[in-house]
Amino acid sequence: MFHLERVSVSYNEMPVLKEITLSISAGEKIAIIGPSGAGKTTLLRKLYEIEPDQASFIHQRDALIPQLSAFHNVYAGRLDHHSVAYNLLNLILPREREVAEVRKLMSALGMEEKIFEKVASLSGGQRQRVSVARAIYKGSSVLLADEPVSSIDPHQAEEVLKLLQAEAKTVVLSLHTVQLALSAFERIIGLRDGRILFDLSGEMVDPGRLKELYAPC
Repeated sequence: MFHLERVSVSYNEMPVLKEITLSISAGEKIAIIGPSGAGKTTLLRKLYEIEPDQASFIHQRDALIPQLSAFHNVYAGRLDHHSVAYNLLNLILPREREVAEVRKLMSALGMEEKIFEKVASLSGGQRQRVSVARAIYKGSSVLLADEPVSSIDPHQAEEVLKLLQAEAKTVVLSLHTVQLALSAFERIIGLRDGRILFDLSGEMVDPGRLKELYAPC
């Protein structure tokens, strides 16, 4: 599904990714870990460029519309599935079918009672869960996510990750909590200074590799 062969990316002549070679097959569940500035976000964006029509992307900064309700932000995931007239109708008077589908997702994320609250009034963790719901609601087979549970407490974060893996065939995301990545994902990519330091199953990522990955520069 994804294949990168010695891909490098620079911003303002500053190298961010350096000769990345990576293959990802359909159906894989992968967590990318590494220190801040390692290039995790850039790598996810590069993957999205390869399959933009098949993938949903959850941004670290939620990219929601704060003036609209949680429902309308989630519904936005399928704007391209409907006509302009139908989308405008849902903006004014949400259709029962759409509300039922969004409510089911919001309930699974512990957010059912917030479905018609404006996003501006929600906490950071609640906003992240709305972003997750929108990405799932879009219905893409591939889900890419940049720190999708960073503002969610550990127990809820585990549940959100389980839902993401259940709802999308292929999942690739970055996580800042190493233990969460190791416990929830079968394949772990360690990124440091724009390079892949390791690409292993979770059980093979030992303390020595993690020490090397997060060692001070």
